[in-house]
Amino acid sequence: MKASHVIVYASIRILLWPFTLLPYSALHAFGRVCGLVVYYCVPKFRKRALSNLALCPALKLSKEEIIATAKGSIQNVIITCLEYPKLAREKDITRIATCENPDEAMSLLKDDKGIIFFCGHQANWELLFLEATTRMPGVAIGRPTRNKLLYNWVVSIREKYGGKIVEPRNAVREGLRALKRRCFLGIVGDQGMPQAGFSCDFLGRRAYTSPLPAILAYRTGAPLLVAMLRREKGHYKIYYSAPIHANPEAEMEHEVDRLMKYVLNELGKSILEHPDQWMWQHNRWKQQVAGSVKRPFRFDCIRVILPKEGLNQLLPHIPTLREIYPTEHFTLCAPRGCDLPLLPDVHYRYYDKDSELFETDYASKVVFNFTGSPSLSKHYGKLSAVQILTLPDLWKIAKAHPGSLDTSDLFYKVLRYAR
Repeated sequence: MKASHVIVYASIRILLWPFTLLPYSALHAFGRVCGLVVYYCVPKFRKRALSNLALCPALKLSKEEIIATAKGSIQNVIITCLEYPKLAREKDITRIATCENPDEAMSLLKDDKGIIFFCGHQANWELLFLEATTRMPGVAIGRPTRNKLLYNWVVSIREKYGGKIVEPRNAVREGLRALKRRCFLGIVGDQGMPQAGFSCDFLGRRAYTSPLPAILAYRTGAPLLVAMLRREKGHYKIYYSAPIHANPEAEMEHEVDRLMKYVLNELGKSILEHPDQWMWQHNRWKQQVAGSVKRPFRFDCIRVILPKEGLNQLLPHIPTLREIYPTEHFTLCAPRGCDLPLLPDVHYRYYDKDSELFETDYASKVVFNFTGSPSLSKHYGKLSAVQILTLPDLWKIAKAHPGSLDTSDLFYKVLRYAR
């Protein structure tokens, strides 16, 4: 075991211990203050939340509302983290969490097929499993962290009422076993997973996720429900959707698509009611798997800004960038009147004056600033851009002399793994 893991684990336990002495109301108030500090001092979380909110068509937020929701989301995550030591010592979970409609789910467990819960990172998502396992036997899938000491502590909290946590690698086997024992199976399915190969609309944008809940529902006949959670005045309220069953007479592909659309739609409606209580810090709309675009540049929203001078030399190579980012949200900014290549699903923006390029764009995570303007780079760096690249930057990263490579080859060399 790494010494650094021991130090991190011990530090977290020591730092969080005093919060076990605070009432939940005081803990939540402190968490909101800490959340604001994280929002302003940790650009990674702030930018990712702002971008994901700006990319969500279903929310229709103003710029001011995007900022307010991003702050609330980070505050929610901090509150959740501060609650872990409290939950470790909590003897009566009903003091802080209540399920509004548990009866139907519990009656379904009398069937020999068990039930499957689909849920997301809402409010303190840990309470979904904790509250449910006080009433019925259950298993949930949990992704381990590198720090085993820290992960084992979190698992001990999750399993304190008799539930069992299994790793993703054992999800299918343990999931089937749990359903046969008439237990519930909990699956958190709101994170982007391009490697799963399944996508559908989520909050108005195409999103990848694991179809495992629907596949298990189809193969076992177990009903599928969505477990949703919200925080109200310091108390957590849980609500279950109506169950949906797979049709065993239909093709599995059709049923998996139907079931996943249902659960994602139910979860999405719940998120829209309290968007600040969902974890907007993960890359929900990421489009590419590992091994395609290099990790530092693998983001879901791209903005390319073309200059007035040297435009003709760049234009033939812009389709290459779209080829590298084929499904990402892609915006192309160019001088008005230029003849741009027609590219699929690209948002075109034209400008007359350079000042028009200074848009308040919270969506773009990677900006190709081919104007080379330092002030323009600084502007997007203050918003949500994680990577801001000029042509000199690309040549430097490629460790090549300007002109030694075709510009398209330069793009591939910097952005893509070896073809």
